[in-house]
Amino acid sequence: MFTPPSLSIALMMMITSAVCWGSWANTYKGVKNYRFELFYWDYAIGIFLISLVLAFTMGSSGHDSTSFANNVQSADTSNIVSTLVGGAIFNLANLLLVAAIDMAGLAVAFPVSIGIALVVGTILSYALQPKGHAIFLAIGVACALVAVILDGKAYGSLASAGRSVSRKSIITCIVSGVLMGLWAPFVTRSMTHGNTLGPYSVAVFLTLGALLSCFIWNIYFMKKPLVGEPVNFSGFFSGPPSGHLLGLAGGVIWGTGMVFNLVAASFTGVAISYAIGQSAPMVAALWGVLAWKEFAGSGTRAKIYLALMFVFYGLAILLVARANG
Repeated sequence: MFTPPSLSIALMMMITSAVCWGSWANTYKGVKNYRFELFYWDYAIGIFLISLVLAFTMGSSGHDSTSFANNVQSADTSNIVSTLVGGAIFNLANLLLVAAIDMAGLAVAFPVSIGIALVVGTILSYALQPKGHAIFLAIGVACALVAVILDGKAYGSLASAGRSVSRKSIITCIVSGVLMGLWAPFVTRSMTHGNTLGPYSVAVFLTLGALLSCFIWNIYFMKKPLVGEPVNFSGFFSGPPSGHLLGLAGGVIWGTGMVFNLVAASFTGVAISYAIGQSAPMVAALWGVLAWKEFAGSGTRAKIYLALMFVFYGLAILLVARANG
């Protein structure tokens, strides 16, 4: 299988992964008259297909014991099941994230949800395996919480500018963030216990778990949507071609980021890969503020809150990486 031959290529792959993770949601923002519950079917298919394509190309070069097919054959079944479960949990978290983007926008949903995920993931990882510098971790978690609060206050200040503010969107972000912090231990187990899964195999089974769980999570939200009236599959088949293409493109972008991050981590180590990957919400927030003008006309106070959010989120990433390094 392909692995980065040098640090510069590994870093380039991780930066690409952060850009992909922070940019894929632009495909949903660009959809017109197509509900997110329907868009998400295309997205879930996209993440699985690109994982398969990369597994049978980059992950199968060399045809040695580490190649995708050989790795799947030799891996413990429990590790495959663990990754599938992690994919199902991730999928519910990501569905809620897309719902929050629908309600509140990129600049709010991403930093709040992934900021909480950073807090939950760090605390859970330390509880399961108390490694790293506890003080740096504690300060990093505190900075992430401050960043989440600042982003929430920036969103709340939109009300003074005559813009609608949804309390439900913030609650959705919080639930999404907690779930987003819970799926990683399942994947970590599959890569560290017994006959392990390689990065390409992890990506395939993670995205397969996500796609299969759509028949539970997404069907539920189609029947009991967070926003608007219930939808059915007829809306999917009669949906605009541009909506289907953008959904698939969003999945391909996110899936590419996932594979690149996992593969690069095998060279640089998890701490650096994790830190760079977690910068994705800042990429998403920049898209929301600069490209989609989500805070246009919001006033000076909101812009100050946003600027401080970027500062504290950056500090949180650096401190967590330093603690684990």
